Amino acid sequence: MDDKAVTDEQSSESGVDESAVAEGVAPQEADVQSLDGGSDESVVDALEDDDLEDDEEDENASPIEEFVDEAAVIEPADDSEMNWYILKVQVNRENSICDALLRRVKVAGLDSYFGDILVPTEDVREFTKSGKQRIVKRKLYPGYIVVNMVINDDSWFLVRETPGIGDFTGAAGKPAPLTPEEIARIISTTRPEVEEQSEENIKTSIRFKVGDRVRVKEGYFQNYEGEVSSIDERNGRITVMINIFGRLNPVELDHWHVEDL
Repeated sequence: MDDKAVTDEQSSESGVDESAVAEGVAPQEADVQSLDGGSDESVVDALEDDDLEDDEEDENASPIEEFVDEAAVIEPADDSEMNWYILKVQVNRENSICDALLRRVKVAGLDSYFGDILVPTEDVREFTKSGKQRIVKRKLYPGYIVVNMVINDDSWFLVRETPGIGDFTGAAGKPAPLTPEEIARIISTTRPEVEEQSEENIKTSIRFKVGDRVRVKEGYFQNYEGEVSSIDERNGRITVMINIFGRLNPVELDHWHVEDL
């Protein structure tokens, strides 16, 4: 057997694609592509990490992620339709990340691909230590913002490269839009109409939660201790189970009349 035949036989046994070798590209490398221009090895590592984290993300998913319509996943190549998407961002930086994204959109000249960018919030009533009340914005979903945009290569990369932004929510690593009903509810809560912004529609921010042990600090039941059994944010009141004459009794109190143990 001559040298050429031996070489052909070895190539066949190894399963190497001679055309791929001739072009200087290994078969595996031809199948793995990096969206951001990074190395193939980093992409493989990222894909493996995503697989390991899928279960953890499902268990710790925020309620807002349940709103996405996974059946209506938009392909990144679609550059014609504008939809609302959820973005995972760093907690406690939601507002600054929104501002940064808006600035990057303007600098890049991609205004036509973006609409509103919102931090979902609701108006709540807070009481100071002196008893004065004020209306503040409370985040509905800490660690998330929503953006109205068209998905294409330019808008995709601009969002993903903005510091503080993690990823879109969706299925199989692809952005999934919010349903019209859910984004309508988020917008109406975040930007309530003036005529609807009456006192009775504003919740009261209450720092206690069901199951907390508290002590009554004033009123008829002063110094009694009990466990919070329910919370009424609309009226700013809580119900505490207090032991009276050897029996637990529900007592409704203004939330500022109790303190943590």
